[in-house]
Amino acid sequence: MSTDAGDDGVRKPLLHTGSWYRMSGLGSRQSSIMGSSVQILRESISIYLCVFIVALGPIQFGFTCGYSNPTQYEIINDLGLTISEFSIFGSLSNIGAMVGAIASGQIAEYIGRKGSLMIAAIPNIIGWLAISFAKDSSFLFMGRLLEGFGVGIISYTVPVYIAEIAPQNMRGSLGAANQLSITIGVMLAYLLGLFLPWRILAVLGILPCTILIPALFFIPESPRWLAKMGLEDFETSLQVLRGFDTDISNEVNEIKRSVGSSSKQTAIRFSELKRKRYWYPLMVGIGLLMLQQLSGINGVFFYSSSIFQSAGVESAKSATLALGAIQVIVCAISAALVDRAGRRVLLIVSCSLMTASSLVVSVAFYLKDPENTDSILGVFALVGLLFLVLGFSIGLGGVPWIIMSEILPVSIKSLAGSVATLANWLSASVVTMTANLLFTWSCGGTFLIYAIVSALTVVFVAFCVPETKGKTLEEIQLSFR
Repeated sequence: MSTDAGDDGVRKPLLHTGSWYRMSGLGSRQSSIMGSSVQILRESISIYLCVFIVALGPIQFGFTCGYSNPTQYEIINDLGLTISEFSIFGSLSNIGAMVGAIASGQIAEYIGRKGSLMIAAIPNIIGWLAISFAKDSSFLFMGRLLEGFGVGIISYTVPVYIAEIAPQNMRGSLGAANQLSITIGVMLAYLLGLFLPWRILAVLGILPCTILIPALFFIPESPRWLAKMGLEDFETSLQVLRGFDTDISNEVNEIKRSVGSSSKQTAIRFSELKRKRYWYPLMVGIGLLMLQQLSGINGVFFYSSSIFQSAGVESAKSATLALGAIQVIVCAISAALVDRAGRRVLLIVSCSLMTASSLVVSVAFYLKDPENTDSILGVFALVGLLFLVLGFSIGLGGVPWIIMSEILPVSIKSLAGSVATLANWLSASVVTMTANLLFTWSCGGTFLIYAIVSALTVVFVAFCVPETKGKTLEEIQLSFR
């Protein structure tokens, strides 16, 4: 690129900023008007476009999670599977996600946030095709593993990308879009599964990632990743995200200082993880993401139909769809609240409501007469489950991912993020594999265990989790020193 590019406009590589962006007059940004309504509108449009596109990844994530629920009996009958084989099919996505989680941090570190999402999209597409054409369990299992691998990368990369591009006053609400998109994907799988054969449903699963790959070329790469990699176009990326009339000099300087301090030491020894600036955010990230799953929410969603049948609910599939719809509505409300109420408040309210709801469900199952399907206690169990999902959706569903993407130091983000994401998927696998056995043992006892975990999460949040609302990523990292 010529040295007079600043006069003629700046065109940046397709990989980093998107070829349709054109900037001119970079030197004039010093005289821009920060508070103008025009600037806010431009900033919002640019940011929302980026979030809308990368949200296709979490929609794929949710569709994968929700697919096995409405298709269970059809797949078992068409392919002659046993219940055990279908249970393996359901759990293979978690195993694939654990592998993807291990690789996610390094992939996102070396080829960028956009590049890692492109890589994640490919196995998802191949996986859905394998499932849709499956004639036996082998293709079915292979497809589910590939989907899980892609989902494992998506689950780390999307929250990190959103946190790195968002202004500090919008980071929470935009970060909550990750969980909202997952719930939309789950609900779509539940809804379409009521009407479509399982093979057609699998073909539709290809759509989010098929759209995602070309759409990624039209949004900028994370400016913080570009700066860390020593690429000068991080300023271009940031200017596109903030609006062409915005003075970004202060944010540019903060990013340079943060990157400069982290690049003084390129490798972190395990012995140095004993320092509070490393172990504390890592402990908070891993703790929140593990407790999120150990609350039992995946067990509830994977086996919601059988839980509703045990509770005496006649239309179990409709009740499951209602759970999905509640998740979407409450996640949308949570997205509007997270930058106002704060992360800690939402987490405490969320986990307290989950504790109370799990206790209600537990008591209802303990007291319910198995022979009496019309018992009022069955209604209490249904209401308790609905409030359990409501509580999860308002805080514990999305906020841990937001906090994880905010608090991990730049120097260990790739490794620590992979470890935290792996811990999440490992916990999800434990819950998914044990939930059916626990429900067979005792539905009341199972929900009592989940209530205890939710209560412990309240204590963990109250004493260990810092508030990150209204702080830049650089300020958050400095607070741990």
